[in-house]
Amino acid sequence: MMNIRVPIIATISAAIFLATALALLISLSVLQQYDGIFYVYGQTQRIAGAQQQITNATSSSNKLSLSSLTSQGSPYQGSKSASVTVIDFSDFQCHLCARYVKITEPRINETYIHTGKVALVFKHLPNRGFDSTPAALAAQCTQDQGKFWPFHNLLYQKQGQIDSGWVNKDNLKKLVSQISGLDMHKFDSCFDSQKYKSFIENDIALAHSLGFTETPSFIIVKSDGSSPQKIEGPQPFPAFKAVIDKELGVA
Repeated sequence: MMNIRVPIIATISAAIFLATALALLISLSVLQQYDGIFYVYGQTQRIAGAQQQITNATSSSNKLSLSSLTSQGSPYQGSKSASVTVIDFSDFQCHLCARYVKITEPRINETYIHTGKVALVFKHLPNRGFDSTPAALAAQCTQDQGKFWPFHNLLYQKQGQIDSGWVNKDNLKKLVSQISGLDMHKFDSCFDSQKYKSFIENDIALAHSLGFTETPSFIIVKSDGSSPQKIEGPQPFPAFKAVIDKELGVA
């Protein structure tokens, strides 16, 4: 039998490295169990550089105020008089976004949106695949008829593998046809003409100006767009609650 000798210094160094890495992971993450599966979530981003980037992006034109977002046509839920706004940058092909929509968003709705304290605004950040942009265009077209949120929920319920064809142009029209009360002729005109192409591009530009490249990403602000707080990833409800309560002045 061959004897393999490992220098003791190398062994100790490896052990120290692993212990340090594990400690860093624990310090930067939240471990939460859902349906018997453990997920690791990143903590709310409060790094000074990131905070300054957000402030610089919003200070000149107040582009994150609720009135500005809704006047531009961004889909929203809740009261326009809500004192805090949660802005969600997502992609309909993003599996982490679907996890947030199914697990965390309902609790935000129940606790804050339905009580009038918080408004939820959706912004498009289609970056997961080639079919992500057509899905965003289709969703924004349903907003014209007040059907964005039913379609939003349907897409995440029916979500398939990225670029597997589940949201190609033909299937998007089939999915839209399932939305009760939606005029397909108006939708086809909007979708086929790519009416909201520049709107989606502006959403992407806004996301990038805030330092967002992944989905889902969130900005939680006061209704005038001030005091921006950045959350990245499908974090569990307590992570959102801590930031929202602080913005509401109840933390």
